[in-house]
Amino acid sequence: MAIITLTTDFGLKDHFVAVLKGSIYSELPDAKIVDISHDIMPFNIQECAYILSNSYKSFPKGTIHIVGVDSEETPDNKHIVALVNGHYFISANTGVIGLITSEMTPEKVVEINLPDSIANSFPVLNVFIQVACHIARGGTLEIVGKPFTELNDLREFSPRIVEDGKKIIGSVIYIDNYGNVITNIRKNLFDAYRNGRDYKVLVRNHKISKIHKAYNDFIDYNIDKNQRKSAGDLLAIFNSSDYIELAIYKSNLTTVGGASTLLGLEYRDTIMVDFE
Repeated sequence: MAIITLTTDFGLKDHFVAVLKGSIYSELPDAKIVDISHDIMPFNIQECAYILSNSYKSFPKGTIHIVGVDSEETPDNKHIVALVNGHYFISANTGVIGLITSEMTPEKVVEINLPDSIANSFPVLNVFIQVACHIARGGTLEIVGKPFTELNDLREFSPRIVEDGKKIIGSVIYIDNYGNVITNIRKNLFDAYRNGRDYKVLVRNHKISKIHKAYNDFIDYNIDKNQRKSAGDLLAIFNSSDYIELAIYKSNLTTVGGASTLLGLEYRDTIMVDFE
């Protein structure tokens, strides 16, 4: 039995997630369901894509990923299934698939066409669950839809290169549980334009002159403890997904705050890398 994952902006207060799971178990009593996240910021496609793109590769091929973010169907937002790197993604055509597959081409994409489906305000239940259960039983995509080639593309979130490669202008795409701020500037882009030059990461009125590989790397353990950087200091790292991330060392959003609150950063705010 294939694994079915759920990624939504439904939260856990309401009944929606329980209804999804109950419906899957009613169809497939032996189903394996994994919650990736139900705390996506409402309608935030970029955040959804960031979490999914960093999660799905840990699952075995054949896993079915249900994406319940901005899922109502419109003429510009068709319901689709994409087969990507051996994984099935069931979603509306919001641009999330393009963000997840930015470095690969989907093996197959179909527009969902279920003859007995009824349009309403809960398509994740009435459409996506049906399709997921069909695939989990070994059904083919050709049964649930027709070939589709018009994937939406969210280019507005791509970093911009300006001043003949002297600057990269990026954006905040995600804020994690610690208040760490993840940008859309990846290490391969940074390395491509650095060319051995010194640099500074510019954020609000702060300048960071070194990007570390890990949080502890910015502490010099060869000097006296009283002179070392410590909890509460600002740093930048290339995180485990190779994005530039800004963090407050050992931050806590419930007490002293994190990079997002202490720097006043929110989704889509600008971060810049300046090569000198």
